[in-house]
Amino acid sequence: MSDEPRRVLFVEDDHDLASAVAGLLVDEGYVVDQFYDGDSGLEAALRGTYDVIVLDIMLPKRSGFRVCQDLRAAGVETPLLMLTAKEGEWDEVEGLDVGADDFLRKPFERSVLMARLHALLRRQERGRPQQLSVGAVTLDPVTRHVSAYGRAVTLTPREFSLLEYLLSHANTTLSKSEILSVVWGSDFDGDQNIVEVYVGYLRKKIDIANEPSVIRTVRGFGYSARDV
Repeated sequence: MSDEPRRVLFVEDDHDLASAVAGLLVDEGYVVDQFYDGDSGLEAALRGTYDVIVLDIMLPKRSGFRVCQDLRAAGVETPLLMLTAKEGEWDEVEGLDVGADDFLRKPFERSVLMARLHALLRRQERGRPQQLSVGAVTLDPVTRHVSAYGRAVTLTPREFSLLEYLLSHANTTLSKSEILSVVWGSDFDGDQNIVEVYVGYLRKKIDIANEPSVIRTVRGFGYSARDV
């Protein structure tokens, strides 16, 4: 990354959390602008130049969804990380539909937040990610379009993240613990068999009859995306 200080726009109405996170970012060498409602955050994002935006969903005056949607409609393509305290995937679905780049659930570890920000900045520096293809399955990380055997496939955010991770490491066997750390987060403490469940969901959506699955089970090791 560049040696120039990175500018972060942080929009969060919880003042204690905002102060704590802003302090962390400053300690890490970032320049931080803080705002506490959606209207102020939107105005700042439209007039300023930021390297990354961190945006809560539940904001006064204008929700994070609306802020993100309005920014993308105005042509602002700054990488954007959304924060949510809600459970379930539908916040992620709506957020990704309006143009968010990543999601992080509260409460979160500081190390996880920094890892997500670093990943967004690296992605921005590399430019537009290339499409990922293995066999007859193709995934576009930017448009989030997935096709399999010539047909469009609709995935949940978790399914998309799992497939993206597998395709980006094609022909490599990934253990359940590796997959959990990346797709579910390093703080996940649930049953590792959730990976097996989601692999099953993916296979039902992308496989076709009489063709071997692109997602192979490697007995005793994990999973691997391989050409059919």
